[in-house]
Amino acid sequence: MTENPSHNRPYSGVIARLKGAGLRPTRQRIALAKLLFEGENRHVTAEDLHGEARAAGVSVSLATIYNSLHQFTDAGLMREVVVEAGRSYFDTNTGDHHHFFHEDTGSLEDIPGDQINVSELPAAPAGKSVQRVDVIVRVSA
Repeated sequence: MTENPSHNRPYSGVIARLKGAGLRPTRQRIALAKLLFEGENRHVTAEDLHGEARAAGVSVSLATIYNSLHQFTDAGLMREVVVEAGRSYFDTNTGDHHHFFHEDTGSLEDIPGDQINVSELPAAPAGKSVQRVDVIVRVSA
């Protein structure tokens, strides 16, 4: 029986995910992808991820974190959720869903896509088409 060598490489899953999205697997992208994509889906800010990276011993600037998050988003690996001007979260769940925004804690919680019904949308501007509808339901204690 031949052993699959990819099972012995700790980063093979994230490397394959990056390559599959058309991104070159640089050392920093691999380290950030490992933090983001191994485990449960999550919502992070750039600042949160920067702190996690530093705690994990990854030397990376906040600017590189922002660039990487936007590259992951552009490649379809994440979605950006803008809750207000200057306040964005990056979501590893790219499936059909919406969000509760907890104003008291500043956290996001997923709402399954089938739990919200949008019955009518305005016509898209000339030459444009609606790609998706994002609903953010703001809640507080």
